[in-house]
Amino acid sequence: MKARDFSSFDFRVIESGKASSQDLETIFALFEMNYRQANRAFLEKSLRVLRYLALAEHQGLPAGFAVAECRVMDLPRLPAQAVNLAGICCIAPRFRRRGLFTHLEALALAAAGVEDSSRRLSCGRMAHPAAMRIITLSPARVPKPGVRPTAWQQEVGQAIAHAYGVHAFDPETFVCIGAGEPIGYPRIEVEVEPNEWEVFRPVNRDRGDALLAMMWTPDAPPGW
Repeated sequence: MKARDFSSFDFRVIESGKASSQDLETIFALFEMNYRQANRAFLEKSLRVLRYLALAEHQGLPAGFAVAECRVMDLPRLPAQAVNLAGICCIAPRFRRRGLFTHLEALALAAAGVEDSSRRLSCGRMAHPAAMRIITLSPARVPKPGVRPTAWQQEVGQAIAHAYGVHAFDPETFVCIGAGEPIGYPRIEVEVEPNEWEVFRPVNRDRGDALLAMMWTPDAPPGW
């Protein structure tokens, strides 16, 4: 695969809690470009929960941002486990489909300096099936259509949901239950197959729900 060329972009990674007022207005403007009825309180909470904010500019124009963190966590039956907690990522429309989404998330995840190169759990809360496609490539992903998560998977899902600070979590469906108001409705023009919506059926976006998804690299632990 040809390497992406980001030489025309300027990148910064900062601690989320140290974002300036100008940074905050920039990322909220990008949030509104990506979501109708964008809920600023959700974005502000994400910045409190996840430690790093990666920003991109192109010739002085805001191009995108991502919030994320890699932590070493004691999960059920998995002590000192390296976990990628991907957060919200928004790209200005003119810069989409260039790999910028993935690049910004990677920058934010790398900022903590967790060097564990063994098995890693990667997690995210999904608003749209298109965002879940990289996870659906993994045979060890959770959730899967028509497959009930095991007791262990549910325990780990509960711990990850707690790390994200979600309002409530349904371990049977992996739905992060919202607090009663929308996060926002994606402004996205990506065609998806009907079967890609299957795991999203229990998600009530009017309530502020999202879908928690997890995958292992390079493989899942024994018994997963």
